[in-house]
Amino acid sequence: MSPSAGVTRNTLRQQIADALRDEVLAGRLPPGREFTVKQIAEQYGVSATPVREALFDLSAQGLLASDQHRGFQVREFTVADYRAMAEARALVVEGLFRNPAERVAVRPEGLASIRRRAAEAVRAAKGGDLDVLIGYDLRFWRELGQFVLNPYIADFLTRLRVQAWVFAVHRLRRDGMDENVLWFGHEELVEAIARGDREQVHAEMCSYYAHALAWADRLEAREAEGDGEQNAEGGAEGNADGPAGPGSAVPPQSPQPPESPGHCA
Repeated sequence: MSPSAGVTRNTLRQQIADALRDEVLAGRLPPGREFTVKQIAEQYGVSATPVREALFDLSAQGLLASDQHRGFQVREFTVADYRAMAEARALVVEGLFRNPAERVAVRPEGLASIRRRAAEAVRAAKGGDLDVLIGYDLRFWRELGQFVLNPYIADFLTRLRVQAWVFAVHRLRRDGMDENVLWFGHEELVEAIARGDREQVHAEMCSYYAHALAWADRLEAREAEGDGEQNAEGGAEGNADGPAGPGSAVPPQSPQPPESPGHCA
């Protein structure tokens, strides 16, 4: 294979991975949606090789699940998954603040761009433009991550943030966005960074993750309430025809958690 062919294939691989990730983040490929390499290759009019590589890249990022016989599907994240994401991110950020001078280097020249991302993210959130919000929110945190001196930590935080948006997006599509489910502290955080106010930066980050964990608590409570209601309905149905004799018992219905409002990941 010539060098140019390798570059072309790798570029195509990245383009396909980016396009599919955007589809997942936009909610157009919902959780549980299954597809094969052949289907994606036909959709984009390309060969199977770069598609297969792109799908494995997205699987490695935790956005897709793969099955040898059934192909790929968009991963379904649970509330427990989301809670674990928020806790992991909070623990890593807390570690960065133990000795920030050794782990974080703020470059003043980068703050102007981050301010723009912050303002656009808040504007999109208040205006209910989810596609714009996701894009600017991810760029905001990715650019802040460039201040972290350890690139592995920065990549880890970015990956978890993308996964959190995959969890949240279909809930936001259904239930809408308001100040009760979105975090609007982007601008306050960046201004605290610009002032060099480490205590305020730490406070803003703690508030951010506390907000995420509180939302997880509400989701769990809502799902538990939904399970209880469905179990009660199943019991009422079982008693409707009188006592059940042998072989006539009504099987219990599997409870299905209701959809829940989203959160700014």
